[in-house]
Amino acid sequence: MITGVILKKLQKFTDERGWLTEAYRQDQDHYQPAMSYLSYTKNGVVRGPHEHVSQSDLFIFAGPGDFELHLWDRRAGSDTKGEYRKIVVGESNPCTVIVPPGVVHGYKCLSSAGSWSINLPDKLYKGVDKAEEIDEIRWEIDPASPYKIV
Repeated sequence: MITGVILKKLQKFTDERGWLTEAYRQDQDHYQPAMSYLSYTKNGVVRGPHEHVSQSDLFIFAGPGDFELHLWDRRAGSDTKGEYRKIVVGESNPCTVIVPPGVVHGYKCLSSAGSWSINLPDKLYKGVDKAEEIDEIRWEIDPASPYKIV
């Protein structure tokens, strides 16, 4: 895995009602979210790739459905600088993934019915009262970007 990216397998507890999983625990994950959002992605749709200058993202991929998660390490001084990883996450591999600043990331929905993801970033989108610049480098809008998800 890319240095600083934390992938934690989720354990699903199943009974006659369905399932439950602990996606985040402050006493175990040592991460401090500032907000959360839920997104639904249609089949074949790509979100990203982009990166953050100072924000970390904690994604929850548990299904239904699967994503292909892509990670590129751009951080100077990182043990894995320049490395690329691709992993399937979601229903077939339920997990949380913490992506630190400087790691380009994005995902593509693999499931015909679409899929859900949750993100708990450690910074507020656009800052307090949405009055700041967005902490994002949007590689997906740069036609010359070396970071592609197809």
